[in-house]
Amino acid sequence: MKYTIILEKEEEGGYSAQCLELPGAISQGETKEEALRNIKAAIELVIEVIREDAKALGKTAEISAVEVSA
Repeated sequence: MKYTIILEKEEEGGYSAQCLELPGAISQGETKEEALRNIKAAIELVIEVIREDAKALGKTAEISAVEVSA
């Protein structure tokens, strides 16, 4: 699955990264490459938490995907 990332160069050095689809997925790194690796890990962790939360709801909840054309 692809996610939209905002990658910003920080004034104090390094880069910050934020996933637009998952507001809780935020990370940083000294280089662009490191920031992208770190945001990927953050996205995976946020998705894991969402799945665990859905499991806690029992059979009344499920996770699905939808695609919207722009």
